Amino acid sequence: MSSGPVCAPGASPDSTRSSGLQVLPQGYGWSLLYGSLLLGLVGGVCTLGAGLYARASFLTFLLVSGSLASVLVSFVAVGPRSITLAPRPGPNGSSLPPQVGHFTGFNSSTLKANLGAGYAKDYTTGAMMTFASVFAVLFNGCTGIMAGANMSGELKDPSRAIPLGTIVAVTYTFFIYTLLFFLSSFTCDRTLLQEDYGFFRAISLWPPLVLIGIYATALSASMSSLIGASRILHALAQDDLFGMILAPAKVVSRTGNPWGAVLYSWGLVQLVLLAGKLNTLAAVVTVFYLVAYAAVDLSCLSLEWASAPNFRPTFSLFSWHTCLLGVASCLLMMFLISPGAAGGSLLLMGLLSALLTARGGPSSWGYVSQALLFHQVRKYLLRLDVRKDHVKFWRPQLLLLVGNPRGALPLLRLANQLKKGGLYVLGHVTLGDLDCLPSDPVQPQYGAWLSLVDRAQVKAFVDLTLSPSVRQGAQHLLRISGLGGMKPNTLVLGFYDDSAPQDHFLTDPAFSEAADGIQEGGSPALSSLFPPPRAPGSPRALSPQDYVATVADALKMNKNVVLARACGALPPERLSRGSGGTSPPHHVDVWPLNLLRPRGGPGYVDVCGLFLLQMATILGMVPAWHSARLRIFLCLGPREAPGAAEGRLRALLSQLRIRAEVQEVVWGEGAGSGEPEEEEEEGDFVNGRRGDAEAEALASSANALVRAQQGRSRGEGPGGPEGGDGEGGPATALTFLYLPRPPADAARYTRYLALLETLTRDLGPTLLIHGVTPVTCTDL
Repeated sequence: MSSGPVCAPGASPDSTRSSGLQVLPQGYGWSLLYGSLLLGLVGGVCTLGAGLYARASFLTFLLVSGSLASVLVSFVAVGPRSITLAPRPGPNGSSLPPQVGHFTGFNSSTLKANLGAGYAKDYTTGAMMTFASVFAVLFNGCTGIMAGANMSGELKDPSRAIPLGTIVAVTYTFFIYTLLFFLSSFTCDRTLLQEDYGFFRAISLWPPLVLIGIYATALSASMSSLIGASRILHALAQDDLFGMILAPAKVVSRTGNPWGAVLYSWGLVQLVLLAGKLNTLAAVVTVFYLVAYAAVDLSCLSLEWASAPNFRPTFSLFSWHTCLLGVASCLLMMFLISPGAAGGSLLLMGLLSALLTARGGPSSWGYVSQALLFHQVRKYLLRLDVRKDHVKFWRPQLLLLVGNPRGALPLLRLANQLKKGGLYVLGHVTLGDLDCLPSDPVQPQYGAWLSLVDRAQVKAFVDLTLSPSVRQGAQHLLRISGLGGMKPNTLVLGFYDDSAPQDHFLTDPAFSEAADGIQEGGSPALSSLFPPPRAPGSPRALSPQDYVATVADALKMNKNVVLARACGALPPERLSRGSGGTSPPHHVDVWPLNLLRPRGGPGYVDVCGLFLLQMATILGMVPAWHSARLRIFLCLGPREAPGAAEGRLRALLSQLRIRAEVQEVVWGEGAGSGEPEEEEEEGDFVNGRRGDAEAEALASSANALVRAQQGRSRGEGPGGPEGGDGEGGPATALTFLYLPRPPADAARYTRYLALLETLTRDLGPTLLIHGVTPVTCTDL
């Protein structure tokens, strides 16, 4: 415990203001020399190790105790006396007449005269003293409270020694200071107290013993601060928090003594000695100590508020109220002492925290911020009541099933754009049976998937499962992914076709890695953690039957479904996180009715059609898609009057505040024959109540219709590229199509998938969407 109870704060051992004899030469240079020699002695003791420091500390404790005992006895044994004080320098280099202080012995009049504040100028600095400045000077005598914690690595039983030693030291120091304050105020007049900080020598039975105590106190405090600072500096260097700046502090001896850190700290203290006087730096030093204490209080307060189970302080009087009071008190005193130093210290701490956050600290530390986030997230998740959901506040919460992220990277980023601040979960099914395996193969995979999320810069959670089949695994994920009111409401799947998978890790700059497959820090490259894409013609983990069954399962579970085809053809600027304002204009086409049942009623106003409009509008809110022009297509039969459906749709879009271009197209225009001559019932084609050839023809006609409109946007005309005028208008970047429900008969699943393949063939990036959730509301 650093303490200086044998003299008033700010006392200089070599400047005797009373009638003592000045043996050593005085002056700034001499003071710097004396301080450097003593610092060299202290540095030598600390460099040789904690054992020598402990023995030296015990010796200084005995000297300080002896000196303190002599001072206490002197208050009683010495009779009243007048003390002539050394003359103070006056203006123009002259000296003022010497003043006389009085030691009155125990006198109630003296005590009464000393009870008021009566602040005067500090004769060592010439500055007018205030409560804050006196507090700053005195506070430096109580800064050893962290000495035990700083040396925790040197203690045999830190958990017992630190709290016990700290409490005993604080209690002992508080008692000694209070006793000295009382005795001094009872026996010494104000002139003696203010004009001679070394007045204990003048009233002592043996003045040299007071001088010995002053030097012992200074040595003890210096050794404690130097060895504690060196241990902290060594720990910072070991963690590589500041790179090469603290590299010398890593050096240790064979016995583990960090002598490099001791010399580093010694050099920093040597620079501080240039200030010359303790009171000059008292305010700044005190402010930094208060910042450190406030940080400790804040850490304890954070752990208590986070309800961390492993935070179990043994101090019975501990409470978050005391922590909060400590933080507030430290901050208040900082700004009372020196607003400039307080603001500068807080700014410095903020910059250091930002630097450490940017560099990434060691993972073995643990982060109290994570505990606080967990506590708050749990609290607000409990308040997120699914019974209070309302369509006005609906947002997509996506579960994207990914087989191999190498081939799904563009879809992974497109789904991130579609989530609109909602939940986004990457799901993956590992095939297997836990009963036949020695351990769970899923848990080791989480690290690779989380690294994928970081590298792809998407805001997604990861949920992995083990299942005998992909379909069963998808059911597991649909049921258990998410928590409370944050659960996926939309399943996103890549399209099932015969195209060869691409390895987007090879072309995406974010996944470029060293040729040896090792990342910075020695961790394996991300590309080595995922298998290469499936070779063309190789067996698949999911059959066409199970793929359609997975879609049907999601719809049965009241989940919306999105099937994404050819997302790899999207240009990188559409999938970036930046603005797409400089990209060429393009269209996002929406066909909000079932093209396999084109005349079965007002499809553009049913739940699924409105869901398509909502998803397309959400995509347009993303900066990379701001330049997109939304086009909505309505199909009309040959005998249907134009304009009526368009007017109703425009009125609806106005109510929903959706900006879009509405176009009516005649069924069969640009598609040849294939229009059904009578209205079909719901699901006629997909359920097989019409012939396969007729259904195939209808899907081909719908595909040709969509491609014709895409060609017109490029200026090709109805006849395709050869028939256009070559003006080259905005291209269609993405197409939203209505996804029909799978047939009720599982035997028709393969035929259903073939119809979808025909419908979306050569359309470029396409999203087939079936929505079952109401997502729009026009009520105020």
